[in-house]
Amino acid sequence: MRLALIFAATLSYGSVAIGQPDPPPEFEFDQSVAPILTTRCLDCHAGPDPKGGLDLSRKAGALKGGHSGPAVSPGDLDESLLWIVVEDGLMPPDDPLPEEEAERLRAWIERGAPWGSDPIDPFTASTDHRAGRDWWSLAPLRRPDLTVLAHSEEATPIDAMILDRLDREGLQPLEMADRRTLIRRVTFDLTGLPPEPDAVEAFVADDRADAYDRLVDRLLASPQYGVRWARAWLDLARFGESNGFEHDEFRPDAWRYRDWVVQALNADMPYDRFARLQLAGDLLAPDDPSAIEATGFLVAGSYDSVGQGQQSEAMRKVVRQDELEDLVSTVSQTFLGLTVHCARCHDHKFDPIPQADYYRMASALDGVRHGVRDLSAIDPELVADRRSFAEISDRLRTLEEPIRERLRGRALSESLDAIPAPAARWDFDRGPTDLQGGLPGSLRGGARLDGESLVVDGSSGYLASAPLTEDLGVKTLEAWVQLDTLSQRGGGVVSVQTLDGQTFDAIVFGEQEEGHWMAGSDGFSRTKSFEGPPEVEADRRFVHLALVYEADGTITAYRDGQPYGSPYRSSGLKTFKAGEAQVVFGLRHGNPGGNRMLAGQIARAAVYGCAMTAEEVAASFHQGAPIDPRAIAEALPADLRRVREDLLAERDRVQDRLARPRKAYAVAPRQPEASRLLIRGDPASPGEVVAPGGLSAINAVPSTFGIDPEAPDAERRTRLATWISHPENPLFARVIVNRIWQAYFGTGLIATPSDFGFNGGHPSHPEVLDWLASDLIEHDWSLKHLHRRILSSSAYRRASRFDPESVRIDAENRLLWRNPAKRLDAEMVRDAMLAVSGVLDPAIDGPGFRDFEIARAEGTITTHYLPTDPMGPGEHRRTLFRTWARGGRSGFLDALDCPDPSTTAPVRTVTNTPLQALAMLNNTMVLDLSEWFADRLKSEAGPDLKARIDLAYLLALSRLPSQEERSRAAEVAREHGLATVCRALFNSNEFLFID
Repeated sequence: MRLALIFAATLSYGSVAIGQPDPPPEFEFDQSVAPILTTRCLDCHAGPDPKGGLDLSRKAGALKGGHSGPAVSPGDLDESLLWIVVEDGLMPPDDPLPEEEAERLRAWIERGAPWGSDPIDPFTASTDHRAGRDWWSLAPLRRPDLTVLAHSEEATPIDAMILDRLDREGLQPLEMADRRTLIRRVTFDLTGLPPEPDAVEAFVADDRADAYDRLVDRLLASPQYGVRWARAWLDLARFGESNGFEHDEFRPDAWRYRDWVVQALNADMPYDRFARLQLAGDLLAPDDPSAIEATGFLVAGSYDSVGQGQQSEAMRKVVRQDELEDLVSTVSQTFLGLTVHCARCHDHKFDPIPQADYYRMASALDGVRHGVRDLSAIDPELVADRRSFAEISDRLRTLEEPIRERLRGRALSESLDAIPAPAARWDFDRGPTDLQGGLPGSLRGGARLDGESLVVDGSSGYLASAPLTEDLGVKTLEAWVQLDTLSQRGGGVVSVQTLDGQTFDAIVFGEQEEGHWMAGSDGFSRTKSFEGPPEVEADRRFVHLALVYEADGTITAYRDGQPYGSPYRSSGLKTFKAGEAQVVFGLRHGNPGGNRMLAGQIARAAVYGCAMTAEEVAASFHQGAPIDPRAIAEALPADLRRVREDLLAERDRVQDRLARPRKAYAVAPRQPEASRLLIRGDPASPGEVVAPGGLSAINAVPSTFGIDPEAPDAERRTRLATWISHPENPLFARVIVNRIWQAYFGTGLIATPSDFGFNGGHPSHPEVLDWLASDLIEHDWSLKHLHRRILSSSAYRRASRFDPESVRIDAENRLLWRNPAKRLDAEMVRDAMLAVSGVLDPAIDGPGFRDFEIARAEGTITTHYLPTDPMGPGEHRRTLFRTWARGGRSGFLDALDCPDPSTTAPVRTVTNTPLQALAMLNNTMVLDLSEWFADRLKSEAGPDLKARIDLAYLLALSRLPSQEERSRAAEVAREHGLATVCRALFNSNEFLFID
């Protein structure tokens, strides 16, 4: 306020009130003169190549002048070319300087042209060609005073502001829509689905004053609300389930982020928290798996795996900078409505965003990397399941132990003392954890525990332990294993490997010699043939294997307690360091795949920190041989047998859940380094170091985060998330309000929802935008509250009919004299056909269905997505739950303007093409759904054709047909079949549009 008063006092020749000291010259210049030069001159006379050679952004440039001589001679108007051209009306061209501004300029020169900030900040004020820091969207929210608006008490605040504008423009709003139109409109808008006929009739007949409010509340509480509005958000997030680019690798765990969005919206998560979790959920709530899944937003876009794998460091830097530009672009447009990425190579040409601001935001996001996060260890349900599995296993163990002891016998008791204690031991009937040292075990891929053993599938299933806690040099590997087939080649039974999988010692079957056991090792460096006999029994029963690794490099093999072939001297003993190695089962080494995987069952296993003798191996074999589960069951009394069966069944159910680990494609952060501004955006031309920060043009919230340029990722992203979602950040609330308004009216209050800068223009109703934004903040950022506010307005409930008088004044309906008709989005068209046909599957979570097959060209790693026409029960889910691979596009959805998931889509394109008609008439899915729609009519309406047609119109259009429509439909049904009538309804404008 104090600055504003001083500024007002300087408007006349820069003087201040009598009795007050003169302001310092730099204040007068910055507040009084610099804005004139910025708005009137600097568009032409600044930059690297100013017109006429005159640069007025700097004192030296003004004094030196351009091609015609000095522009400013301090204290001398007659020698100041700048004043001469202004006085003569020559500059600015075509728009002479207003008298008041000319007087300020004259007084400044006469007083010696004292300069202030040098150079002049070009973003000080907005001009006809660019926005400045005074741009409307950067100003604090202004809650309008509604008491000055003269409208009925029944009008909502939204309506009071809209009606006031309509009055001023001489426009009359349309009447309210009828109830059938209204319920169809609001049901589609809130759930993306058509209303059921019973719901329509109930609403039409409901004469209670709050009938509409009850309808809105019921729809907001529907799980389908989250599905409909998640689609709009995923458009912004450029959500896809493959990498894109050349190889387009599939992301099988990306769907977790989609489900998180649906669940967050249904729970009405406060919008500020909704945003913060997507930016830094893994840092704000590291023990909450859903918070980590939320960061799928940052990595939902394409990923150049080819570029990241470039051998050239220079190329990798270029690819990384492109990736950061995508992050900055998505974050800034989605949450702030600004195109910050346009400042990567230079100051933004239209908005007050200097290049340094781009790199400050890029620095804040520099720790973000793509990756798959295994969340099983912190998933509360899986943690409970692991506890339950252990408890059930203990109960089974207690129940069976007496029988096991009896079956095993005690004849070997005197030899047990001769068996050394293992470093780690697994009895897989008791779970995946090491029973000796407590190393946790994690089931991967298709691995599962089944009764007495670990089952591995030969393709993706294996079990991995946590890192070893002690060094392991001299050792013995031991396991009881049964193979699925004797023809498999190269699978590992048990292996000790470094954490990167590069170095390993393992019990391996059939790799170099078909049907033979061998000691697997990295590059066969410690592998020779034992010259033992071929295996002939392991596919019918469990066999015992042991490999002994001695200090001198000798490796000895045993099968069923007896020497297997002959020992040999290897290249030397490999020692595995504590914390740098682990034990794996069912995998030879490294990543799953190829011939590394074993197909079979492993009942027990152990790793010893010593070289066992032949006697110790034999004793261990006799003492630990697995017992046939059937023998245990037969030896139990009938009542205990039933208890055991129930426990086994419950353990199987828990195991099925444990076999599906919770993994998510999300941010896998990496510690960032200090970031530098890149001259012209070139990674090869680094400039000054920049610290993480926000946008300097947003004055209400400090844009400097106060952290070191080398601060860790946790500080960077959490500060950015807090800064973006701060309640005093004026863009944050305005942008989301405008997006939701756009969904209801087809166009936002500002028509460019992701650009609130100069190129986006001004809002049609700024007071409505700010009132709703303020109201959202005051109601704890509740998006459902915002929906209710908009839906309760008369503006939303108005009819959509065409009015020629109003069109002459406002053809684009920017003043909102009606609620315009909107075409259904592509996904809504498919969902509506499924719903009307009675086959829609309402399930709203889990991996998506696929309308393509995944294939790879032989000899390449490029993924191809081959279209299919799946219409089984699993494919009847809503279109949001389709698998959105970037290379697996849908011809039907594409024809109806479904956006490319490779780019953000803040506005859906709406076209009208022949391909759309062909898709709606001839697509296999449409033909099938028309048949199912007809079957539903026959089932629910009975044999009467009139009743079938009436029900068809009620289901598809929420109304009964006219007499003429009924007659024509009946004629078509008799001649071409009822399915043809159904297909015609699907193709009608009334079905495809929301009035």
